[in-house]
Amino acid sequence: MASEPKEKAKISVRDLTMAFGSFVVMKDLDFEVKERDIFVIMGGSGCGKSTLLRHMIGLKEPRKGAILYEGKNFTEANEEERLAFIRRFGVMYQSGALWSSMTLAENISMPIEEHTQISKAEIRDLAYYKLALVGLSGYEDYYPAQVSGGMNKRAGIARAMALDPEILFLDEPGAGLDPLSSQRLDELILRLRDSLGSTFVIVTHELASIFAIANNSVFLDTDTRTQGATGDPKSLRDHSENETVRMFLNRGETPEDEESA
Repeated sequence: MASEPKEKAKISVRDLTMAFGSFVVMKDLDFEVKERDIFVIMGGSGCGKSTLLRHMIGLKEPRKGAILYEGKNFTEANEEERLAFIRRFGVMYQSGALWSSMTLAENISMPIEEHTQISKAEIRDLAYYKLALVGLSGYEDYYPAQVSGGMNKRAGIARAMALDPEILFLDEPGAGLDPLSSQRLDELILRLRDSLGSTFVIVTHELASIFAIANNSVFLDTDTRTQGATGDPKSLRDHSENETVRMFLNRGETPEDEESA
């Protein structure tokens, strides 16, 4: 019986080294993100999670290695080719990065105005639609300071979705949120993946969110300065051969510790 063809990777990171001057942040990173994955970049503070995300969206060049999108080399692409890649991305930065002087709808409208030729009425309708997708219908004319932190995060995701990207990159989307708001944000990410078919790459150290939404991940190990493991976080928590990975995902206790307690 013929085996099923291997699923093609949406993103491939190959032999990647990240460095600032002579300081190597991470080396020998090698992992894949499949289409419709909710892929988490995880690890302790200062391990280079956000730095890896910046490499993946082209804001920083690797010291060595390559990043490929559907087999095409993003790292070695010329400016025109790279812009074509970037148009497929949507990015939400950790702070949300909304313009405080603009309403939520105006924030979402800005990238649509910049990158399309559609009418102002169509732009307005699209902005309202994107806000509705993230549960912010009725808040279009509110300013960021007039809504909660969780609502700002959702508006940031709506802006990242403004141009219908294939891949959404989210940097610490749950940072600073209370547990209930964080849970609602997790549920939103799952709904968007299921309804729109988007692929997510998310930087986070929040274990509750990691186990609630992620089906794939890479763990960055600050001690070895390389990846400790890659795969489904739940499987890594229970079965990883790397003790550091198991300790991180079990809040400092290995499954063996729990059994003996």
